[in-house]
Amino acid sequence: MGEPLPICFLNGEFVPLHEARISPLDRGFLYSDGVYEVTPVHGGRPFRFEQHHDRLTRSLKEIRMEDPLARSAWRDLYRGLLQRNQAETSDCYIYVQVTRGAERGRNHAPLPDVPRTVFAFAAPWPTSRPGWQENGVPAITAVDTRWARCDIKSVSLLANVLLRQLAVDANASETLLIRDGNLTDASASSVHAVIGGVLCTPPNSWKLLPGTTRGVIEEIAERAGVTWRSTTVSEADLRNASEILLGAATREVQAVTTLDGKSVGDGKPGPIWRRLFDAFQAFKRELAGTPW
Repeated sequence: MGEPLPICFLNGEFVPLHEARISPLDRGFLYSDGVYEVTPVHGGRPFRFEQHHDRLTRSLKEIRMEDPLARSAWRDLYRGLLQRNQAETSDCYIYVQVTRGAERGRNHAPLPDVPRTVFAFAAPWPTSRPGWQENGVPAITAVDTRWARCDIKSVSLLANVLLRQLAVDANASETLLIRDGNLTDASASSVHAVIGGVLCTPPNSWKLLPGTTRGVIEEIAERAGVTWRSTTVSEADLRNASEILLGAATREVQAVTTLDGKSVGDGKPGPIWRRLFDAFQAFKRELAGTPW
């Protein structure tokens, strides 16, 4: 990930990122008591803005917080970040985080009227592993050690960090997660397996994050001529899949071509990935210039 752009948003103000400060008593710092969202921006236009903020609002609701900003205020925040960072025509992403705020003390049960902390920044579009379109990416598997409410996009990401580090240690791009013998997520991606020519994705539940990019893949599957199904994917299914795909805001859709050092399919990005990748790019072009 590249260094963030110089101007951020913090509690109602646009300020230089290097000057931004929060209280050490902020509950996001002390308890990871907050949620976040990441929205891709293509050509200065936020991609799937509504869906990303629907998920932010849902995550807040699940931790018993109301969204501190109206949807129109979030749009103004995005526009302000892009304008002040001279990124109105750029490819980048916007990160937003809402915590329960700072209180004078340390209480496991939070006070109800603490002002929320709202923070956001923009950053350049991340570069991917060299040659990923031609060669795909390597991945490994690990036991899913995350907490039980993976459907909440919580800032509590220590388990995800440790799981991703396993991939880094193995010179892989991602760690695919297994719980009770079945596929759930990856450390920071949704996972899709092609089984018998059908694109199979684990059903949404507390065990995995409802991915917005997953939603795009589901929407474009039909136009790409791909049969898609939400169904349990066992570890054996995953290891025998003809293709494995990753979906994430800053990955879009990527092909996994080796898993734990063994080839997936013929070891090259497959035809289902190609159809979905092309359909994804066409979908982005269709949305370019439309209101968000």
